[in-house]
Amino acid sequence: MLRLTKKRRPTVWKGLVAGLAGGLVGTIVMGQFQNAWQKAAKALEDGKNEGLSSGSDKKSDKKKNQHEKEDATMKVAGKLASVAGYELSHEQKKKAGPAVHYGFGTSMGALYGVLHEFAPDSIREMHPAFAGLGYGSALFIGADEIAVPAPGLSGSPEETPVSAHIYGFASHLVYGLTGEVVRRTVRHYL
Repeated sequence: MLRLTKKRRPTVWKGLVAGLAGGLVGTIVMGQFQNAWQKAAKALEDGKNEGLSSGSDKKSDKKKNQHEKEDATMKVAGKLASVAGYELSHEQKKKAGPAVHYGFGTSMGALYGVLHEFAPDSIREMHPAFAGLGYGSALFIGADEIAVPAPGLSGSPEETPVSAHIYGFASHLVYGLTGEVVRRTVRHYL
């Protein structure tokens, strides 16, 4: 059977807009997934420690929260502020961290959207689930496993517990799948 289909031409601005949308929504959904994962992990941990806690544990938890570790987004926020001539307190870094995360996730979506415009037909026509899972996997390896540890924003992958790798990988799969579905939908309507 003869198929008469119009070959889609790559358009940078359409890829950029669709990718921005996919990256933003993917980052939002990833954040919700991470919040749910952390709540479930805390509930499991609390269930294991039920009956073992005392009043002194609550005091040590409060002290621990006051001196909690900075994550990579907080470190980046602090470095960006210092380049601009400002120093951020721990609380300011904590508030700026999500902006760094959303900015990075959205910009990676934009880059993916533009690159997808110029990808071979075999990739552009791939099922969105496979494309999204591949995108999320590549971002996990490139960002979490290579780019973030390289400048010391996190510990090396060898020092990181397996559970943290699983958490990060699952989070990026959610991001990639969501981002690809949204990107593809937005691109279809542009």
